[in-house]
Amino acid sequence: MKRQCSFPYKLYLVISESDCKGRNFLEVAEQAILGGVDIIQVREKKDDIDTFIRKARQLKEMTDKYRIPLIINDNLEVAKKVDSVGIHVGNNDVPPVEIRKQWDDTKYVGYSIEFLEQLENEQAAVSDYLGISPVFSTPTKTDTVTEWGLEGVAEIRRLTDKPLVAIGNIHLYNVKSVVHAGADCIAVVSEICGATNPQKAAYELKNEILR
Repeated sequence: MKRQCSFPYKLYLVISESDCKGRNFLEVAEQAILGGVDIIQVREKKDDIDTFIRKARQLKEMTDKYRIPLIINDNLEVAKKVDSVGIHVGNNDVPPVEIRKQWDDTKYVGYSIEFLEQLENEQAAVSDYLGISPVFSTPTKTDTVTEWGLEGVAEIRRLTDKPLVAIGNIHLYNVKSVVHAGADCIAVVSEICGATNPQKAAYELKNEILR
């Protein structure tokens, strides 16, 4: 069964402590929100479960203050314990169908697309939005299969009406072309986390997306 949901977000921050280059990741996240980030995903692949829960709770306390949704990357236990708004998974993570069985009242399940064939499977059908990863190759994610490019984003857009979140080496000077190709939302990591001024970086990106 296909799921349809409202996904009004335009600028999506994916954050981890290591991506913040020694700065406090909560401060970086707050600056990003003040600059215009609409939704945040916390991704801590190397943390043990207790550390991940602690960080996620700290971040959720702050995002709740600004009424910004928090997504947990690839950890159903953490997502449920911190009562996040949702979870994002890839091909090697807990399948969306299984997430729905264990946590059906979650608002968002995001699912990364690495092959066009995934658009036809049950996992995509029960997901609320699709992550197109990466649009362009990026050093922050080295285990990807397909570099989609603008043509890939456009093809996926023709094949599905699901909300599309594009990620992968997207920056101020190519973001508009990704939106024009069919992305509903733009996700970034280093463009904000690695910026000298995360608030300014988020502000400029958001304005370019909306322009």
